[in-house]
Amino acid sequence: MSAGSVALVVPAVIGLQSWDLYEVSIAATVFGMPQPDLADPWYDLRLCSAGPAEPGAPGLAFRTTCGLDGLAGADTVIVPSVPDACVEDGAPVSPDLVEALRSAYEGGARMVSLCSGAFALAAAGLLDGRRATAHWMHTAQLAERHPQVQVDDSVLYVDDGDVLTSAGMTAGLDLCLHLVRRDLGAHVANQLARRMVVPAHRPGGQAQFVDLSVPETDADGLAPVLDWARAHLDRPLTIDDLARRAAMSPRTFYRQLRRATGTTPLQWLLTQRLGRAQALLESTDIPVEKVAALSGLGTANNLRHHFLKQVGVSPGDYRRAFPRAGS
Repeated sequence: MSAGSVALVVPAVIGLQSWDLYEVSIAATVFGMPQPDLADPWYDLRLCSAGPAEPGAPGLAFRTTCGLDGLAGADTVIVPSVPDACVEDGAPVSPDLVEALRSAYEGGARMVSLCSGAFALAAAGLLDGRRATAHWMHTAQLAERHPQVQVDDSVLYVDDGDVLTSAGMTAGLDLCLHLVRRDLGAHVANQLARRMVVPAHRPGGQAQFVDLSVPETDADGLAPVLDWARAHLDRPLTIDDLARRAAMSPRTFYRQLRRATGTTPLQWLLTQRLGRAQALLESTDIPVEKVAALSGLGTANNLRHHFLKQVGVSPGDYRRAFPRAGS
C-alpha cells in the first residue's frame, strides 16, 4: 500500500462567501497533514493554482508552489470545485484546466472531483460513459450539459476505479477517507476518521439530505386539496378520496396533479408521508411504529422499506444522523 502524491487544484481566489474553501480544506487536511504513526511516508500534497489572481479581486488567495503544471506526474489529481458561473450560468471551464486534466489522466493519474469539481472532469471528457455524482443541487445541470455522463444524484460518492466523484460538502470528506482506505487500508482510514471526529463510513446516500417536500405550485385548483391531504397523512388516503375532495374525476385529478407537480398522486402521497416521517424522526423520540402510523405508512416494516428505498438509510440511522435538539 502506498500514499503517493496528490495534486490539489485550487482557485486563484476564493470569495469570502463561497463554500469552495470548505472542499479545499477537506482535501488539504486529509492529504496534507502528516500522520507518521499511521503511515510513513504520508501523502505528498502540492497545491496547484488554477490561474493567476486578478489584482484587487476580493476574497482569499492561496500561496501555491506551482500552477497547473504541477498536475503532471501526480498519482492523484483532485478538483474540489469550479467557479459558480460554470455551474449556475453555464460558463465554460478554463481551457487550461481542461487540458491539464486530460494530460494528467493520460499520464496515469487517478482523477477525483469534490462537489462541483465534477463539471471540470466532465468538460475534460473524463466522465463520458461513466457513472458520476455531484451535489444534489447541481446534478440536473450536470446531466443536462453532459448527457453522456451517467449522473447519479442518490449517492455520496462514486468510485469508478481511476475516476472518482463525490456529492457536495461533507460528502467530499467521505470520498477522501475512502481514498485513504483504498491506498493505506481500513485501519488507517478508521483511525484518521476518529482523529477528525467523523464517521469512517456513513450509511446511505445523499438522498437522505434532499428536501422531500414538493415545491409550491400555482395550480390554485389543487392547492386546497393538497393542503388538506398534508394535514391528514395519518389517514389511508386514495386517489379517489383526493379527486372527490377536489370535485374532479380521478382521471382529471391524476392529469392535473401530474402536470402541476411532475409526479403521480401515489408518488406525491408517498413523498409527503416520507417527509412527515423525516420531521417526526428529527423532532421527536417517539417509537418508529408511532412514526409509521402518524405518517400514514402503516407499519414499522413498511416505513423501513420505503425509507431504505427512497432515502437510502434506515429510520434508525436517519434519527441518529439528525438527533433531536437537546438529546
